[in-house]
Amino acid sequence: MRLAGAWMTAFLLLIMFSACPPPEIVLTADEQAPGQGEKGREEETRRKQLRPQRVFGRVVDKTDDDCQREKTGGHAQDILDAALEYCRESQVYADRGEVEEAVAALDKAYGLILEVDATNDSELLQQVDDIRLTVCKRILLIHSSRYVVAKGSHEAFPLGLNDEVRREIEVFKGSQRAFFENSYRRSGRYRAMIVERLKKAGLPEVLAWLPLIESGFKVRAFSPARALGLWQFIPTTGYRFGLRRDEWIDERMNVEKATDAAIAYLRELHGIFGDWTTVLAAYNCGESRVLRVIHSQKIDYLDNFWDLYDRLPGETRRYVPRFLAALHILKDPSRYGISLPDPEDASVFEKVRVDRQIHLEALARVLKVAPEEMVRLNPELRREVTPPGAYQLRVPVPKAKILSKLIDKVPTYKPPRKRFSIHVIRRGETLSHLARRYRVSVAAITRANHIKKKALLRIGQKLKIPLGKTRAARKHRRGSKKKR
Repeated sequence: MRLAGAWMTAFLLLIMFSACPPPEIVLTADEQAPGQGEKGREEETRRKQLRPQRVFGRVVDKTDDDCQREKTGGHAQDILDAALEYCRESQVYADRGEVEEAVAALDKAYGLILEVDATNDSELLQQVDDIRLTVCKRILLIHSSRYVVAKGSHEAFPLGLNDEVRREIEVFKGSQRAFFENSYRRSGRYRAMIVERLKKAGLPEVLAWLPLIESGFKVRAFSPARALGLWQFIPTTGYRFGLRRDEWIDERMNVEKATDAAIAYLRELHGIFGDWTTVLAAYNCGESRVLRVIHSQKIDYLDNFWDLYDRLPGETRRYVPRFLAALHILKDPSRYGISLPDPEDASVFEKVRVDRQIHLEALARVLKVAPEEMVRLNPELRREVTPPGAYQLRVPVPKAKILSKLIDKVPTYKPPRKRFSIHVIRRGETLSHLARRYRVSVAAITRANHIKKKALLRIGQKLKIPLGKTRAARKHRRGSKKKR
């Protein structure tokens, strides 16, 4: 019924746009000008500066002078140009999701072309028809986009079982059995926290198993697409949902903050698609990609993920069945011949504020804990060093009080001084040539000099070349010998 209703409405809209003239308002005798001839018309103009006109069922105001001027041929092209500009504005609004503003801009465009008399001008007539067709198509597209969302609640999660899901179950039972079991074991560290936050957000608890597919519950998992962390955020999406990333910290590896960001992203996707399997597809390959696939269909609306299956990227086609396969196994592992190991204990810690930079290894020595334990509790620290300024450091519960007493014994971290060699550019030299010569990467040279990889090098230009530890030590020894 929904499909039929959508196309019936679109069909009626097309007929209205292409065939029906806009309804005009006919003034009754009581509403007509209180005078005769030119004098009466002038009095009417002074008494009522604006007259109403209907455009797509809405009333807009135009002065009599404007209406007369717009009907003249001298201003026809200006009017059509203005109509095209409204069409462009409509597209901008539509891209932002501002539907009402997009429709209003199309109304204005259509109202303008109705004021143009192109009867004796074939070129103007063609432009009018083109704009009318553009407006009709945009209205139909906006109308159909309202039917993209499939009906579904935040709590409902479809647990289907088809050939694609069965195939992924066999993969987990076979070649990826060890991966599945190890991921399940690691899930104990974080899953209770994730479930609690999903409940608070009103999302299905089964989404707490999504990191099993994304990262195997590895906090430092890094993909070729530069996705990082338990929830595999790429830098741009992480920034969009408030995950900080700088020289010292990458909050994509902060389990609590990344979980909150993932929940916010999943809720946003569910608001767009309404179907959890399609939400997972969009989480994997991006909502823009999924929307393009939806709009490329002839029906231009969505019931569920399987409507789009054949048109999605290969990785995404496996991603959703893979997650569903994991849920089936976790629901009844004995049915599939899998014996799940005991999950690890949840991480227990307390947060202690530190106001200066300290290295986790130095801290571990003072607290007499394994350095690996401190790194595991603070995975977001990119260099295993706290950032400048105040920072909430996670430490094992028994050590929190000890740290407050021994914090002064932990040495302040001092970043190693970077060493550079100055190179003067000669004819024919490139960044790649310099990188090979000094055994450093091109990226290191560009960062040190704040230039781009394709920057044009000038003869005589001076570049700083960062030195590795070996070359820096060698240079330091040479300098010491000269002093002696």
